[in-house]
Amino acid sequence: MRKTLILLGFAAFGLSGCINNDVARGLTGAAAGGLLADVTNGNVLTGALIGGLAGTVCDDVGVCRPRY
Repeated sequence: MRKTLILLGFAAFGLSGCINNDVARGLTGAAAGGLLADVTNGNVLTGALIGGLAGTVCDDVGVCRPRY
């Protein structure tokens, strides 16, 4: 079960690049980061903040390129 949740978190974070705006990518990244932190017994708030930030800026730094 734990491995499944970790994989789902990575999949959600990876899919955040397919979303067309920064807000949606940020929310998806925050959800994935929070889930991943929860599964790995980390701090959920910190995971959500880092995931949200990563999702928001991923297209700006060239990690993900949304398809319009």
